[in-house]
Amino acid sequence: MKLRLILSVCLLAALAFAQGVTMSVNQLKGFVRSSIRLKHPDKQVADYLKNVKLNEKLTSQDVEELMNEGMGEKTTTAMSALVKATANFTTPVTDAPLKAAPPPPMPPPPTELQNKVISEAREIALGYAKRLPDFICLQMTYRYVDPSGLEYFQLADKIAARLSYFEQKENYKLISVNGGLTEGDFDKLGGATSRGEFGTMLKQIFEPATQAEFQWERWAKLRGKICHVYSYRVVQSRSNWSISYQKQLEIRPAYRGLIYVDRDVPMVVKVTMEAENMPASFPIQEARNTLDYDFIDIAGSQFLLPLKSEMRMREGKLLVKNSTEFRNYRKFGAEATITFDTNVEPLPEEKEKPPQQ
Repeated sequence: MKLRLILSVCLLAALAFAQGVTMSVNQLKGFVRSSIRLKHPDKQVADYLKNVKLNEKLTSQDVEELMNEGMGEKTTTAMSALVKATANFTTPVTDAPLKAAPPPPMPPPPTELQNKVISEAREIALGYAKRLPDFICLQMTYRYVDPSGLEYFQLADKIAARLSYFEQKENYKLISVNGGLTEGDFDKLGGATSRGEFGTMLKQIFEPATQAEFQWERWAKLRGKICHVYSYRVVQSRSNWSISYQKQLEIRPAYRGLIYVDRDVPMVVKVTMEAENMPASFPIQEARNTLDYDFIDIAGSQFLLPLKSEMRMREGKLLVKNSTEFRNYRKFGAEATITFDTNVEPLPEEKEKPPQQ
């Protein structure tokens, strides 16, 4: 799987950033708290807030609350300016009441069972691509950028492609860009792109040559399924994850991440990858991938197929995020024309939950 980054993709979001961002008070407070947690520079956060517009009233109590949590002096000054600017606005809706404490975690499975789960998951993962049927689906990619480096992303473009999977090979055909119908080579779009959702990521983790080291982490509940969660790590000398920059530079970094394995059927339903120790000379300093699978019906049979993926990269202060969704799976056939409705909303975010005892 290769990641590619071209700076021209950021022009739309840079313009949006210059024109200002509208937030609610809760969004603003969440953004500042995230900046405190991530230790973003005080001046950088304050400069960003100068472009923010609020749609409701910010109070001095809100500012004092964030000061007590570690908000910097320059950010406090910028927040005070927003208090004055919204003095005549309506009072924001109060936060929801605190939820009850979560139940105690389930005990980890015995070591023998952990080893058995990893072994069975590896066997299924390495044969995954061979068991897939020939199919087509709609691939929707939402590309976001953040020139501020503060993880407040702006949508740059929306790309629809027809993805066909035939004889274990993927083929991409453009359908539309930002709602305008088009045809062309998916790989010539420019900007950040990724491939490898149909088996490559699993192979990069489970292939014996990578000698990935697995360690039990926790139980989790994801899309109604209770899952084993294991962390893993692959050293650079064993890495087979290729990251390229503008088709000119390429590296194979060490990487680590998590795998979520269904408790009832030892199949991986979610995987994450994060590059480690990126060379200082390489333009991309951070690269992360997340891929979610779910069981999908194709011609009356259930198959575990990609549901959505997310790719994130950082070059200097510039952050890039691709959210890709796979929809409308159909059996590949000899139909002359197959059309997809590309006017769809992004799938809601699915967060893992602690399972009940």
